[in-house]
Order: sequence, then C-alpha cells, then structure tokens
Amino acid sequence: MSLSTPSTSNAPPLALPLRINLSIMMFFQFAIWGSWVIVFFPYLTGKGFTATQAGTLMGNGALGAIIATIFAGYIADRYFSSEKMMAVLHLLGAGFLYLMATIDKPDDYWMLFAITLGYAILYNPTLALANSISFRHIPDGQRDFPGIRVLGTVGWIAAGFAIDQIFGSGGKKASDSNGPLLLAAGLSATLGVYSLMLPKTPPEGKAGDTIPFIKALSLFKDFSFAVFFIISFLITIVLAFYYTLTSDYIQKAAGVTNTGSIMSIGQMSELILLPFLPWFLYRFGMKTVLMLGMFCWGLRYFMFSMGGPSGLPYALVLIGIALHGVCFDFFIAAGFIHVDNNAPKDIRASGQALFSFLVYGMGMWIGSLLAGYLKAYYTHDGVTNWSEFWLVPCGGVMVAFVAFGLLFRGGMGKKAG
Repeated sequence: MSLSTPSTSNAPPLALPLRINLSIMMFFQFAIWGSWVIVFFPYLTGKGFTATQAGTLMGNGALGAIIATIFAGYIADRYFSSEKMMAVLHLLGAGFLYLMATIDKPDDYWMLFAITLGYAILYNPTLALANSISFRHIPDGQRDFPGIRVLGTVGWIAAGFAIDQIFGSGGKKASDSNGPLLLAAGLSATLGVYSLMLPKTPPEGKAGDTIPFIKALSLFKDFSFAVFFIISFLITIVLAFYYTLTSDYIQKAAGVTNTGSIMSIGQMSELILLPFLPWFLYRFGMKTVLMLGMFCWGLRYFMFSMGGPSGLPYALVLIGIALHGVCFDFFIAAGFIHVDNNAPKDIRASGQALFSFLVYGMGMWIGSLLAGYLKAYYTHDGVTNWSEFWLVPCGGVMVAFVAFGLLFRGGMGKKAG
C-alpha cells in the first residue's frame, strides 16, 4: 500500500497485474544483492585477505557502476529494450557470481579483483534499469513507486534470513561459506529468465538525439539540482562505510553470529517506512525528507561509535541498524523520485543512471576504499578502535547535512509530460 491524498495525484490507479509483475522484479533484484554483499567483507578476511584488499574488492561493486551505469542508461534510452537488457545482464551475472564463489585464496587476489569488477559492471546497470522500467509503466511515480520498491526490501530481508538458516547453522556463520555467493548466482539466473516477462520497455530517445547522458548532465544547469547531485555524491562516500564494514563490525565488536538476520533489522524498518514515503513527501516536502535521511545516517554512525556486545551499547548497535529505514527511504529512494520528478521524459533512464552513477558508483567506490584504509589505520595488533573509526563518517555526514540545508532550494517538483 502507499498513502496518498486527493491533491497528490490525479493519475489512474496502478493495475494489480502490473504491480505484481514489477514487485517480483524488485524482490529478486535486491535478494541477489542482499544474499552475498552483507557477508562478503568478513568472508574475504576469513579467507586471509587483508582489510585493504577486502575493502577494494567491496569497492569494485561501485567501480562497476562508474564504468557501466551511464552506458546502460544510454542504450536503454536509445537502442535496446530495458527488459531485454535486464535479462542479458542478470544471466551473465549469474556466471560471474559462480566464479566469485570458486576463488578464495589471497594469492588469486587479482583474478578475484577482475571477476568482482566484471560482475559489478553487469549488475549495477540493472539497479537503474529496474527503476526506469517501473517509472515508465506506473501511472504516478511518487505515489506508486514506493509500494513497488518495498518488495526489493522484502527480497533483501528474505535473503538475509536465508543465508543464516542455510549456511549459518551448527555454530557457523554465513560468512564462513561461499554458499551466499552460490545462492546469489541462482537468484540472478532466475531474474534473468523472469526479466523476459517484464513489460515491454522500448527506448524513448530518437536516433538523432543528443546522447542522453549529455542531456542528463544538463540538469546541472539548475542550481538546486546541481546541489542535489553534488551533495548526494559527497555524502555517499561516507554512507559506503555502512555497507562495507557493518557486518564485520557487529561480528567483532558486538559479538553477533547471525549477521544476515541482524542486518535484516534495517530492511524491516525500511519495509515499514517505505509505503509511507509518499505521505512524508506530501506533508513535509522533498528537502525536509532528504535532510532527515541524511541526519539519521550521522546519528547511526554516532551510535555505532558507542556500541558494544551487551547492555546499552548493544542496544545502540541495534537502533543504529534499525535507522536504516529512515536512512535509505528518505535519502536514496526519495532521491530517485526527485530525479524522476525533474528529468525530461526522453532522458529519464539516463537521469536515473546519473544518480546511480553518483551514489551507487563514484561515492560508494571512493567510500569503500576509504573504509578499508581507515579500518587498517585504526587497527592495531588485530584490534580495531571502532569508536574512533565510526566518528569519521559521522562527521562527514554532518558536514554534508549542513551544506545541503544551506544550499538546496528544491521542493517536490512534479515532472512535466
């Protein structure tokens, strides 16, 4: 469900078959990601890779977005149906995930580097494609998209519980096994086949048009849109610390063994809040919603800096994870809606790809590298000073928060056409 008011939209209701079709796509899209990425860092360090190497390999997920996402948006806007691109990319991705599961020796670091980068180049464009397919077919993006995107959260939660139940039994942790990678490979193959049943989404750009990516860059001419993109990029550098190191942190600093299930607390809060996102946007406006999402990222890191294995410190860890609903929904999900509201019709796919490029790409890549190096800096004799570590991204978020509050002037802005 999604909350709306009569003044929010005059668009017709979203048809149930279309809602189910797109929701299944979102479920698998994020189940693939959630089934392996949350345990990949401790999996690698458990196999003998250094923290710097593990951080770099995690960063390849974002590096792939830098290389491929804009290119995929360009093709989807002009030449190749989005649903067919989804099918090809996920089927190829299944093979790369299988190869990732077979390489587990530090001596093969550069081979694993190449494979993880190859997979990232295949997977990252599908995030923007899934969004653009949804926005293309639903009657009202601001009203209908959260109710579809929430199934992606369900997929992530289901994957987190699945890896704990299947690969974390008998006193073991899911990160001890390559099983999560194999599960991701199977899910990727499934979505690849299913993508052929998605709504037909032919390109909207014309062959003689300016390259859509160049058109998407023209959005920077609007001052508030430029502020939105630039601050999104900068803040995502420190957001990457959460995705890269939280699983390692809760295992080593909070004594957690069922990592997938505990991390799923964040997705559960996301699941609860995402259907209410349209109401928050209507009631408070885009700027306030985005700023609240940013602030909660900083609050989360502050709580992590005081976290521990029991009592109040452990409760702070759990609260920090639970804040993910506000952190993700009010910043990342709302950000995609803001792009859809403002990008011209013929470059929406490239507009989504540009935002993905900045937040899932450049920002996450730089942040993953910094997280690995910073962890190594704060680790002495095998023990990490997590308190000082988490205060660094906390400070970074607060600087971005203040800059955004002072400079951004955008509202909810409904799209034209």
